[in-house]
Amino acid sequence: MLPLTPSLPPGYHCRPCTPEDVPVLHALVTDCERELYGRSRTDAGAVAADLRRPGLVPELDTVLVHDRHDRVVARAWVDRRSEVDVHPEHRGRGLGAALLDWTLARARQAGTARVVQTVPDADTDAVDLLRAYGYRPLVTAWLLHCPTSAEPEVPEPPAGITVRPFRAGDGPATHVLVQDAFDAWQERRQEYEEWASHTVERPTFAPRRSALAFAGDDVVGAALALDVPGTDEGYVEQLAVRRDHRGRGIARLLLRHTFRAFHRTGVHTCTLWTHSDTGALGLYLRAGMTVRQSSTVFCRELEG
Repeated sequence: MLPLTPSLPPGYHCRPCTPEDVPVLHALVTDCERELYGRSRTDAGAVAADLRRPGLVPELDTVLVHDRHDRVVARAWVDRRSEVDVHPEHRGRGLGAALLDWTLARARQAGTARVVQTVPDADTDAVDLLRAYGYRPLVTAWLLHCPTSAEPEVPEPPAGITVRPFRAGDGPATHVLVQDAFDAWQERRQEYEEWASHTVERPTFAPRRSALAFAGDDVVGAALALDVPGTDEGYVEQLAVRRDHRGRGIARLLLRHTFRAFHRTGVHTCTLWTHSDTGALGLYLRAGMTVRQSSTVFCRELEG
């Protein structure tokens, strides 16, 4: 199968992404985030993990765009989900539309039934573009944050529950817990290698600030934290509690352990993402977190 090439505006050329491109891809994503939010939040490990998505073939499913001076100015990838980023200095020239056309064409070529893309609500140009291309809103995602000027108080655990930091060897049991907990809304179960590349094997994973809850020897809850360089905030990548232990305050307990661990290292704000399918927004608001920004997950059906 031959790669599809996007129809770029004059003065731009492209090629597929490679693992060696992670630093320039990360720099591009960082510039886009700083333009939109005033700060960056994505680490290089997340960019690298996207290129290792099971089923994604970089030679066919990724595009890296250069300008006439050979500077990286945009990128896109598609594999059921898709992402498109255009450097702020090169917006308004048709690159976003060209790459969106390419993601749809590549998805059809691969026989994909639908494509999903997440766009910050504050990026109104991108939202308008997706709507013009027939994308419809699927779910809402929120970034929540919790400032901790004073050291957070940690409540006593429920009867029969103990809490400790993540240790080497905890990965497989935590993976099963998370996949079971997310089954109700996750599009598919992730194999260990894919899940680990986004969490416990990510260079920014912070095991001493990640908390696990146990009932006897069984892991029944987990808060997995990241310490992202260049930011002054702690980040909770995943929070999960086993179904038969929900409603006992374990999620709030794990959050408080993680917030306290970050606070003791001089990090006084923690953040996390959740979305409307999880039904967890109320939990985080009751735990003292507030919404900082929102995004919408858009979907485009490709049948026919």
